[in-house]
This record gives sequence, C-alpha cells and structure tokens, in this order.
Amino acid sequence: MGIAASMGSWSARHRWAAVGGWLLFVILAVFVGQSAGRVDVDEDRSMPGEVSQAATINDDAGLKPPAGEMVLVQAKAGAGSATDPAFRTVVGEVMSAVKGTGKVTAVTSPYDTKSISANGRSALVRFDVVGDQKTAADRIDPVLDQVKQVQAKHPELRVEEFGDASSEKVLNDAFGSDFKTAEFSAVPLALGILLIAFGALVAALLPVALAMTAFVAAGGVVAVVSHLVPMSDTANSVMLLVGLAVGVDYCLFYLRREREERAAGHDADTSLRIAAATSGRAVLISGITVIVAMAGMLFTGIGDFKAMGVATMIVVAIAMFGSVTVLPALLSLLGHRVEKGRIPFLNRRKKQQQAGGRPAAPGNSRLWRSVLGPVLRHPKTATVIAGGALLALALPAFGMKTANLSMQQELGDSLPIIQTYDHINTAFPGGPDPAHVVVKAADINAPEVKKAIADFRAEAVSAGASKGPVTVTVHSAQNVARIDVPLEGGSDRAKAEADVKLLRDQVRPDTLGKVAGLQAPVTGETAGSMDFTHKITSSVPPVFAFVTVFAFLLMLLSFRSLTIAVTSIALNLLSVGAAYGILTAVFQHGWGASLVGAHGTGAVVAWLPLFLFVILFGLSMDYHVFVVSRIREARMRGLSTKGAIEHGITTTAGVVTSAAVIMVAVFAIFGTLSMQSMKQMGVGLAFAVLIDATVIRGVLLPAVMTLLGDRNWYLPRWMNRLPDLTHDESALPQPPAAAPHPAQQLPDRV
Repeated sequence: MGIAASMGSWSARHRWAAVGGWLLFVILAVFVGQSAGRVDVDEDRSMPGEVSQAATINDDAGLKPPAGEMVLVQAKAGAGSATDPAFRTVVGEVMSAVKGTGKVTAVTSPYDTKSISANGRSALVRFDVVGDQKTAADRIDPVLDQVKQVQAKHPELRVEEFGDASSEKVLNDAFGSDFKTAEFSAVPLALGILLIAFGALVAALLPVALAMTAFVAAGGVVAVVSHLVPMSDTANSVMLLVGLAVGVDYCLFYLRREREERAAGHDADTSLRIAAATSGRAVLISGITVIVAMAGMLFTGIGDFKAMGVATMIVVAIAMFGSVTVLPALLSLLGHRVEKGRIPFLNRRKKQQQAGGRPAAPGNSRLWRSVLGPVLRHPKTATVIAGGALLALALPAFGMKTANLSMQQELGDSLPIIQTYDHINTAFPGGPDPAHVVVKAADINAPEVKKAIADFRAEAVSAGASKGPVTVTVHSAQNVARIDVPLEGGSDRAKAEADVKLLRDQVRPDTLGKVAGLQAPVTGETAGSMDFTHKITSSVPPVFAFVTVFAFLLMLLSFRSLTIAVTSIALNLLSVGAAYGILTAVFQHGWGASLVGAHGTGAVVAWLPLFLFVILFGLSMDYHVFVVSRIREARMRGLSTKGAIEHGITTTAGVVTSAAVIMVAVFAIFGTLSMQSMKQMGVGLAFAVLIDATVIRGVLLPAVMTLLGDRNWYLPRWMNRLPDLTHDESALPQPPAAAPHPAQQLPDRV
C-alpha cells in the first residue's frame, strides 16, 4: 500500500480526528501567523545590481531617501513666460500651498535651482514628502488637493504635480483594485463552474472549502516564514491564485474517482481506498512536481520572486496534504450526502437516462470520445496537425522582446498623471525620472572628492547623458552624497538606458572612479529596470534547467518509464512555447490586441516569461500526472496500450475539462484588468491552460503514446536500480460482477 493509500485509509477510519486536526491546524496557523506578523520585502535591497548597492549605502548611513515631488507651472502657448510677475506670483502660491499642508519639506524655488525650461515657459517647484518614502503615497492627498486648488484659481496656466509619492499612489490604486477584483471574482466563479460540473451544492463546495482553508492556513505559515524570507502583497495574491487552482484540482481528482468507483458498484469504503491509492497518489506526485517548479523562483535572487516561490510552495504543500487526509475523511463522513443540494435542471438528462433504463457510463465523456476516435485511428496525422499548430503558435516567441514596463505602458496615456509626466518630460527631458548616483567616500568633503563630483556633473552634460541641471545633495555627517542626473532620453526607454550606460561606463570611470575607495552606484527607475531585466534574463537558464531536470526525474521514478519522462517534458515545453508565442503576437506585435483590451506596449513584461514557465510547468503537470496515471493503471490491469490510452483519456477528460475551465476562467479575469502586466499574465496563463487541457492532453498526448505503443513503458536495464515509486494497480479491487441498482448510480458530471 502506498503513502497516499495509507493516509487516505487512516483518515477514513479516524474521520473526526482528521477533520478536527485539519481545523485545529488552520486555526493555529492563523493565530501564530497573526502573532508573528508579516515581514515585507525591501524592494530596493532585494533588487539586483547597483540598486541594491545604493540602498545598502543609504541604510548603513541611516539615510532614508525621501519621496521627491515636483509641481510643473507652465505658461500655455502665447500666455507669457516664467519671468513674468504673474507667473512668479503663481509659483509663490504653489510653494506656500504645499508648505501649508505640513506634509512636505525642502521646498525649493525654481528660480534658485535654475529649474526653468529652455524655452522659458515652464518652471518646476521641487520638494520632498516628510516621513518614510515607502509610505509617502498614503500622505500625499492633501498636497495634491492644494495643487489642484491653485490650478483652479489660475486656468490660464498649467499647474500639475508629479513625483515618487503621487505616481506610487496611482500605481497602488490600480494594482490594488486589479487584484481585489481578481480575488473577489475568482472564488464565486470557481464555485459556479463546480456547481455545473457536479450538479450538487455539497460536492461543489468541498473543493472550494479545501482550497480556501489551505490558503488561509498558508497565510499564517507564510507570516512566520517571512521572518526568514520576506513576503509581499504580490506573493499573497499569487498564493491565492495557485492555491485555488491546485486545491480545486486535487479535490476534483479525488472526488471524481471516488464517485466513479461508487457508481461502478463498490461500497463506500472500497471506493475511498481505490481513490486514495490512485488519485491520491497522483495528487502527491503532482503536488511535489508543482513545489519543485515553484522552487525554481528561488534561483532568481530577486526578493519578490523568492517571496512568490516560497509562498506558493507552502500553499501547494498544504493543499496537497489536505487532499489526501481531510478530504477522504469528509467523504467518509458525508457518504451519499455529498449529493445534497442537487440542482434540478442540471440533472434532468440523468433522470431521463435512468427512467429509460440506460444509466450513464461513469467516467466517460462523449465529446472527448468522439475526438479521441479519429486521433487513435490516425495518430500520425493527429501528431503532425496538433504538433504543427503548436509549433506555429510558438514561432513568434523566438523574436520575443522583454522590458520593464513604464507607468505609461502599464496604464496607458489617458490618466491625468501620465499626461503630467509627458508635460514635465517635454519641458525638462529626464526630469520626472532622473538617475541617482549615491557617492560614499571616507571623507565626502575631501578636495579630491569634491573635484570628482564637480567633474562628474560637468561630464554628464558634455558627454550627452543629460541636459542638466545636475544637482548634488551632501550628507557630511554620513560622508554620503547623492547626485541627481536628469537623463536626456527622458521617456524614451531605449535612449534613457543608453544614457545610464554612458554614466556607468564612461562618465563615472573618468571622474568618480579616479578616487581610491570611493563607491558610486548609479540607481534610479531606469537603472533599476535595466538591472532587473538583466538579472531575470540571466536567471532563465538555471531556472529552466532546475525545473525540467527535477520534473524529469520525478516522472521517471513515478512511472518507471524513460519514454513517459521524456514525452512529459517535451509536451509541457511545447505548451509553454505556444503560450510564449501568443503573448509575443498579441502584446509585442499587437495581433488581436484590441480583442483583449491591450494597447501597444511593444514588449512582454520582463518578469513574465520566467513566471509563466514556472507556474505553467507546475500546473500542467497536474493534468499530465492524472491522465498518465490512469493510462498506466489500465495498462497494468491488462488492457492493450491503445485500449489503456482510450480508457485513460475518456475517464479523465471530464475532470481535466472541469479543472481547466475553472483555471481558464480565473486567469481570464486577470486578462480583463487595467494594468498591462496583469493583462499579459492573465492572457498568457488562460491560453496556456486551454491549450494544455485540450490540444496537448486530448490530442497530442494520446496520438504520441499510440505511435510509441509498448515503447511507452521502456526503461533501460541499468535504470532498474533507481528507486521504485510506482504501485501495483493490478491489486486494486475489481468492480462487482453485478451491476449496481440505478438508485445507487451517482451522476457523473465532472
């Protein structure tokens, strides 16, 4: 008896202990998690490259860079210049208004800082928000209100605010709203689909209840673990997404098999034992595979990815454990009451079949049987057509361009703050998004250091990286200075990145680099985006290698077949490749972008390919393990390979379809959100799952396995020494010879 079967049998015999233990675990996890509190990732310290170096210098010096803001005062065409008395009066009103809020400090006049545009029509009032930069967005509203009031008094001028806090507020509102929409929609949507699939309220509630309790418990565990691996709100949302997906999947696998065995005539205890030995084992293999895939995120070394990886590993492990312990206990407790809350109109056909004396064959899907027939008769043709179609979908991926999306690309140009950014950037190129050079020296006021800083300021302009003004803030007590360099490229990301490279590769070595022991990392939005993209790109090979090698080994040990292991990896990679191709075609080339409400970003967001690979590789293994386990079971029971394939596909098609519909629907919610990165994630995940559950599992897998025949079970002799993680399917109880009474037949809607 395998581990899953032993756990299921124990839970069925000690059902109250299993259910009580699960509830106690969830309650304790929540209590301990709330007591410990969650530690969130430090975005700057967790970023790769020079961003982290700059953050370390500031932290070690006890400096907390404030959130910088600026107010553009601009004369409209033909309405005067910044030197006019009326214009100066408005500038003074802006300065007085923002000072009066008590929320800002270091308010500077554009006439003192030389922040007057080249055409003389624009001026920038600069100031900092008091308090921690990370929470400045929570305190910026009074300042924004005062600026709006000045604008209302002077419609002849443009008076608009932009900065770290105001832009962060817009992003937080959009990001938070998007995820709340997705989170609040996902669970009701999943429950609705399960109601249709099962036709009974209790049966539909079980998967959702298990998934949500697993998520709640995982939240408590994650809070404790966050003291070692800091977490984030993004990780929490991804944890819900993955937890709901795998929790529902695992319950469907288990519940579906238990219902099928009862419909075949087995008693309740025997049905549970069979479900534990088969679907329970598939759940364990699938769960371990997903956990291994999620562990790939740890290789990136990026705080947010490590947080997402650890959080999803925890929720998958808890959902997996719950599926093979508390679920069989609940099924044992409920018995036939799992069919309570029947939805009448969903069972009309079933009643008609029973009335006609033709009970539905459990586990069979007419749709997939009709699809499978031609596939099994013409496997070569099916392989060429399905494989060729997926390769064609994957082709655009070879030209994929990735980039960190700017706020304009994320939210479009219709928002007022985006328009303000454009206005400021046009008048002061690079002004809204300067590069920051954090200088650390033994003595920041030493003559050679002062000269190096002055030389840097001059060469940054003469070399063409900036049009100025390049400003310096010195913290003498900490021997740290910050040089702010408006990049000439401005909102042109490619040109701005070239400016950063110029600062790093030429200007810095020629000036600051000549002072021994001096540190001068170049940071800022553009520099951080460059470093992040480079780190993500360099993380792809080790992550891909880790995930594929471990998944291959797990398939090899679980099925004792080199062929199954190789085809598993190949089919999953083909599914991921097709998803990449669709992403590239829609979001980079704009093919059909309007159908999903996307606007031209011209690139795939940098973190998405790696994220999609890890998530999709893990989730697609759910289906693969479940389907192939059923095929192997039929083969071990004496069916021919072709017969086993037909049996395995048709008996699992219903649950795979139901699980896929839920995941596609949940992921599609993200495709409707406003932020382009969320839209890309939703479209990529939804299409990938759809392709995987239909073309891969329903056509390509059976076609390839039919072509391979008995070679599907090939294992070289020298591999016989490997650990054996299979189980003896032939030892499973056979259905009773006598057909069950129609009243005992359970509806098969999954």
